[in-house]
Amino acid sequence: MNYSVSIQKEDFDLSHEVAHLRKGDPRVGAVCSFVGTVRSHGDGQTVTALELEHYAGMTEKSIEKMITLARERFDIWGARVVHRVGVLNLEDQIVLVAVSSAHRAESFKACEFLMDYLKTQAPFWKRECTPEGSHWVDARVSDDQALAKWGIQSDNAI
Repeated sequence: MNYSVSIQKEDFDLSHEVAHLRKGDPRVGAVCSFVGTVRSHGDGQTVTALELEHYAGMTEKSIEKMITLARERFDIWGARVVHRVGVLNLEDQIVLVAVSSAHRAESFKACEFLMDYLKTQAPFWKRECTPEGSHWVDARVSDDQALAKWGIQSDNAI
């Protein structure tokens, strides 16, 4: 089984990551992936860049715990999470969540679960850079609600 987490400044290659997730496992019949990118707007403001910080060591352990929870809930064969940190420009890739399984339904559910969990539970801090200056992004109620559909309560939102 192939489960791994990387927190890095460097960009990632989706094709390479998916190929590595599938490699050597003939049971895999489905891979679902999600790639998040830097967009030009947030909270009604124009965004020019993002700055992401994390708590080294703790962040990786938190995401590994998320993968363990996904393995307990879904019939998956592998999971790969890559999250970038540092200053990211418009259209840069931020995060990859990829999950392999025998069938698509489990991959889709596990991928969505991991992303919902990641948005609310992983120790990352995001600063949006705008033409007016920069500001830290608060947790969103919608992210807590997305996690709640899995039966997990979070009260991170302000």
